[in-house]
Amino acid sequence: MAPRDPAEAHRAASPLELLFDLVFVVAVGFAASDLHAIEAEGHVSSAIVAYAFVFFAIWWAWINFTWFATSFDTDDWLYRVTTFVQMAGVLVLAAGVHGLMVDGDSSVVVAGYVVMRLALVAQWLRAAASSTTYRRTALRYAVGIVVVQALWVLALLLPGTARGWAVPVLILLEVLVPPFAEHGSATTPWHTRHIAERYSLFTLIVLGEGLVASANAVIDAVADAEHLGPLLVLAASGLVIVVGLWWIYFSREQHAHIRSLPTALVFGYGHYVVFAAAGALPAGIEVAVSADAGGADLSRVTVAATTAVPVALFVLAIWALALRPSLSTGWNTAVVTLALAIAASVWVPEVSLVATAVLVAAVVVVLEVADRR
Repeated sequence: MAPRDPAEAHRAASPLELLFDLVFVVAVGFAASDLHAIEAEGHVSSAIVAYAFVFFAIWWAWINFTWFATSFDTDDWLYRVTTFVQMAGVLVLAAGVHGLMVDGDSSVVVAGYVVMRLALVAQWLRAAASSTTYRRTALRYAVGIVVVQALWVLALLLPGTARGWAVPVLILLEVLVPPFAEHGSATTPWHTRHIAERYSLFTLIVLGEGLVASANAVIDAVADAEHLGPLLVLAASGLVIVVGLWWIYFSREQHAHIRSLPTALVFGYGHYVVFAAAGALPAGIEVAVSADAGGADLSRVTVAATTAVPVALFVLAIWALALRPSLSTGWNTAVVTLALAIAASVWVPEVSLVATAVLVAAVVVVLEVADRR
């Protein structure tokens, strides 16, 4: 398992990586569906906490595989088999999403998560055996991951309250493994353009769930002539929001922001907000559909917030990660002001969704005008 050349020309996502991403469509879809169901019942805070935890497991498994693959993807039979084992773990995790978010049972999610992580350990050990240059780094990754996975399993034995306190500690330990492994040793040879492409592909996956939610609004509108107008407005607004967020994300090249270990960590970890916000958007659109049909036990402000807040977080996160360095002070101020206006639109819930769509379009216009000037 020789390291890949970080300057390799024309490096692109492999068919195996694309197949790997597809299993995450299932997990993200289940998380968004359960987020919508719990929010519609009026349990917004508990829904957000459960979603944040589930999405961390999804995102962290994906991000670790992605950064390993950019450095050591050999695409031979053994690499493929260990990747398939990780995919099986994702499907187990996806099967446990409902139990965790609805019933608070994290055992299936943890089981799937541990399967994914230990399969990655096998890949790190193979890299350690194959490359003397990166042996220390690879072994640090392997040891760190194994220790934290053992702690996840032990946490299942704790009573509910103690387990709740253990989760943030274990999440912190997870995100400290890469700095621990890479610090003071050979930094893994990631390919900046390949990493940027991989993140953009995952962004398309989570934004695609928003298109499904908009389509569901159209389907409900066709089936319910009594609410045809509002549902079509809702569907159109959802489509504009998803397309606008896509436009904003892809308006700037991002590979230049991952040149060093600190910038790579900021870029990678910051994308949790980008991905989680995009993944929560379809739940917000579905909540709005349910509210229109009288099936959501929520105030109008809360209904508006389930869409506006994720959108605002997405815009602010990608602005901080990729847009800010390319804009002047004035244009930066405009983008941030529009993002804050999106969040503030929840206080006029009657027009919040339409206002969010208009404000997202305004951010797109700002970026396009700033490009020309």
